[in-house]
Amino acid sequence: MSSAATDGATAFSAGTRHRSALRVSLVLALVVFVVEAVTAVLANSLALLSDAGHLLTDVAGLGMALAAIGLAARGSDRPHRTFGLYRLEILAALANTVLLLGVAGFVLVEAALRFSDPPAVAGVPVLVVAVVGLVANVVSFALLRRGASESLTVQGAFLDVGADAVGSLGVIVAGVVIQTTGWRLIDPIMGVAIGALILPRSIRLAARALRILLQAAPPDLDIDRLRAELARLPGVVDVHDLHVWTLTSEMEVASAHLMIGAGGDAHAVLDQARSLLRDTYSITHATLQVEPDDHQGCTELAW
Repeated sequence: MSSAATDGATAFSAGTRHRSALRVSLVLALVVFVVEAVTAVLANSLALLSDAGHLLTDVAGLGMALAAIGLAARGSDRPHRTFGLYRLEILAALANTVLLLGVAGFVLVEAALRFSDPPAVAGVPVLVVAVVGLVANVVSFALLRRGASESLTVQGAFLDVGADAVGSLGVIVAGVVIQTTGWRLIDPIMGVAIGALILPRSIRLAARALRILLQAAPPDLDIDRLRAELARLPGVVDVHDLHVWTLTSEMEVASAHLMIGAGGDAHAVLDQARSLLRDTYSITHATLQVEPDDHQGCTELAW
């Protein structure tokens, strides 16, 4: 296997090595979703329905994430897929945010309609099911915690589960209040709170996914510093066409033209540049063109 292929396999293991945790979380989310949705309709609870809607996006998001990881793990099985299917992980994360925003919008609109005349809600079933949902969320939260720092897809699922846990707590509060005081307004209030909880989290995840799709440099990488350090390498007289972007979670990619003096040691410059990128910036996949300073043609590029 080539070094590039090895780097790619290592990078995408961020998703594949947490696939079992994603599967268990998917099963838990699906079971709890069905229970919550049925109970929400029978008990007439918007708070529980909003939590069930959030769980539905978890089911869809986890399913897409597992499908994306499975496809991407196959690598570049077609000649025209020069980067394989790694980006499917990012597309799955973005699709998940779209679902989350849709659920949040529905809950907020439905809650607004209920404020003027909140319907009666059966508190006991809502309370029992919310406790079950909270237990399932805690289990999934523990399973996905480690992978959240390594994969954008796992992080999306981890954030979903965390928000679901908060949502379940809110539904539990609503169930207790309804059962003890009979105050119906707590149900749409908690529904709005859960809907509002979804929005900022979804926007942040969407921003990260879009940044990757737009091939912007990683936010924690100082591109000017990298350019300067490459230019300071012995023998390098100029650095141009420097690009750094994220292909998928834990897989940063770089390309650059390094100009050296005529008769310079291109092999030494290439080795030093690769070491700098790997050791200082954790970029193991780089395409570097080392060219003499009397070379012509780069300035003719139109973009």
